[in-house]
Amino acid sequence: MQSVETLNDGLKRAYKITIAAKDIDARVDAEVKKIAPQVKMPGFRPGKVPANLVRKMHGDALQQEALNGTIQESVDKAIAENKLRPAVQPQVKLNEDYAPGKDVLLEMELEVLPEIETPEIEGLELERLTVEVDDDAVDAALEKLSEGQKSFETAAKSYKAAAGDQVIIDFEGKVDGIPFDGGKGESMAVEIGSGQLIPGFEDQLIGLKANDDTIINVTFPEDYNAENLKGKDATFDIVVGEVKKPVDTKIDDDMAKNFGLQDLEQLKGLLKTQVEQEMNGLTRTYMKRQLLDTLAADHDFEVPPSMAETEFNQIWQQLEQEAQREEDPEKAKAEMEKDREEYRDIAVRRVRLGLLLSDIGHAQGVEVSQQEMQMLITQAAQQYGPEDREKFTQYIQNTPLAAAQLRAPMFEDKVVDVLFEKAKVTDKTVTREALEAAIEADPVETKKAPKKKAAAKKDTGKKAAVDKGDSKKAAPKKAAAKKTNTKEDAKKAPAKKATAKKTAAKKAPAKKAVTKKAAAKK
Repeated sequence: MQSVETLNDGLKRAYKITIAAKDIDARVDAEVKKIAPQVKMPGFRPGKVPANLVRKMHGDALQQEALNGTIQESVDKAIAENKLRPAVQPQVKLNEDYAPGKDVLLEMELEVLPEIETPEIEGLELERLTVEVDDDAVDAALEKLSEGQKSFETAAKSYKAAAGDQVIIDFEGKVDGIPFDGGKGESMAVEIGSGQLIPGFEDQLIGLKANDDTIINVTFPEDYNAENLKGKDATFDIVVGEVKKPVDTKIDDDMAKNFGLQDLEQLKGLLKTQVEQEMNGLTRTYMKRQLLDTLAADHDFEVPPSMAETEFNQIWQQLEQEAQREEDPEKAKAEMEKDREEYRDIAVRRVRLGLLLSDIGHAQGVEVSQQEMQMLITQAAQQYGPEDREKFTQYIQNTPLAAAQLRAPMFEDKVVDVLFEKAKVTDKTVTREALEAAIEADPVETKKAPKKKAAAKKDTGKKAAVDKGDSKKAAPKKAAAKKTNTKEDAKKAPAKKATAKKTAAKKAPAKKAVTKKAAAKK
């Protein structure tokens, strides 16, 4: 095998690789000798079939297998000989006129990881904002919990429904006077003002009494989850069964017993622990924001263009989805377009931070153990149906990039913990409001990109960020580029099960609106 560099531009590299025909033939011959003892053919004793007949019977399959294996080995060898660190999977092209017996000519293109100056991690200074969880905080949590346990009691038949009441209705929806699929229901409980149903539906229940019947008029949202109803005007025939008024839930031992606890004091103890864990999470998020902002300010190096482009595409796709939830989607998209280049800068920052944390982690000996990796696979597999979990597990085990993507969040958290341990930390006690305000404050370098979702996947072996302090999740570099092939035989992860159809009157769950502060908490 011979390789010749044809491109060296920034982080882009290209090579021409020549593989001698004799090397592939030798591989085929070796495979023929290996399988010959197991080949059975009429007229020959087991293991005595001549090699030329074995080649004739299985030659095409052995040739293809030898070709693929030799190409993979040659690509790996070229990467090793040229001391390359691929950022993404190399693109390999086989010469179109190749035929068995000829030399193999390959063109390999790839992007490499940048050489990063060893980060200076000694002397980092961080501020740790903590919140003391007092009795008032526990009482507030108790009040919120009691609100979630709201109950209703039947009102007098003469009582007219008001905001906050619950109305039990039978209904049938129609478009142009014709009932539509999923538009009929009986004894459905609707809390007026809850936002459970499409806009305008609940408000028209105000003033109705038990046994009343009426027709209400609504318009389905443009982003409704049923294609045949999007933007359509509709009517609903309504019959009221009963009207119920809310009843305040008393905060006492009986409420605690409803949760399977002994008394109110035990419930308070559990709530205090939960609030403390929540505050500790906010404290970590704030410290991580400081850490990443400091690293971003102190390091500026070129990042692989394809990684930055993939990151930008994920940001842009999320923004487009969120714009669709706005009252004026077109206006929201127009605002996005004005800041397109800023979003590209944010994508570059995320990738740069991911690479930086990856380098720091490897320098500090950070690893994700096999036991931890198995735990991650098991947890991730739960999102699939029982019949697809084994397929998902095999997909992760056989796909280095997917495994790196799954491993990355835990790897990054471990790196952050190492940096926290090495930093000089100053403690300060603040209120919850002050801590939340500090987290929401715009970082110096970036201010617009949306927070990443956990489920997002990509081919760089990196994982979508989860919390407001996350950088782009960098994959350990040793898994950055494996398994090239001239055939498109990539395995796909099993699809998730479809969810049940929603009642037609219910609105699609709304995402949070795009906010520029939530944009770049990385």
